[in-house]
Amino acid sequence: MKTTDQTQYNDNWLDRSFIYLFSYKIAKALGQKEVPPGYSGFVSLSKAVMNGRNSQEQRDLIRVVLQSIIPGFVLKAIRTLFTPNQTVCELNAWFASLLFEWLVGSLSVKEVEINGKKQKSGVQIKKCRYLEQSGCAAMCINLCKVPTQNFFTEEFGIPLTMIPNFEDFSCEMIFGQMPPPPDRDSAFMQSCLTSTCPSAMNKNVCPKI
Repeated sequence: MKTTDQTQYNDNWLDRSFIYLFSYKIAKALGQKEVPPGYSGFVSLSKAVMNGRNSQEQRDLIRVVLQSIIPGFVLKAIRTLFTPNQTVCELNAWFASLLFEWLVGSLSVKEVEINGKKQKSGVQIKKCRYLEQSGCAAMCINLCKVPTQNFFTEEFGIPLTMIPNFEDFSCEMIFGQMPPPPDRDSAFMQSCLTSTCPSAMNKNVCPKI
């Protein structure tokens, strides 16, 4: 993988508000009173989640954070009132393309095929801001991919599969597609990103996944 200069972002007030909200929730879950500023502070808090926790504990903590942002009665109402049909999945892709740019950078809705049927319920992340700035495959999987997949699939009742590309830092989100189990998901066999991860030791599967 070739190293490149990090993408520069000019966060507006709404972006900064989302960054602060998520940073505040993570800091609270960690028992920290201070919230480090900006996106770099958000990433530093994410790294703190990894300290002293195994992969499952990391994923569980992020799940608690996500649950603290959206009230339980809202999640229950969505699961009760909406089925994961094509329209609902396409609407989720559209909302994701509008709401997650502060987190992952430029993204757009794309057509995908699910069970032999084409629908616009995919989201293409051009170059994931979180993966680029963290430089860590385990952070991508434990603190983003798995918690997000599980949250949408189990809490919203809308299946989601995320497919990160560790070569160019792009990622594909597919609403309406059940995520595969870890033993059938190539992301869980990802080696350390030796060109970006400061603690990378070898090219075997990242030990923190």
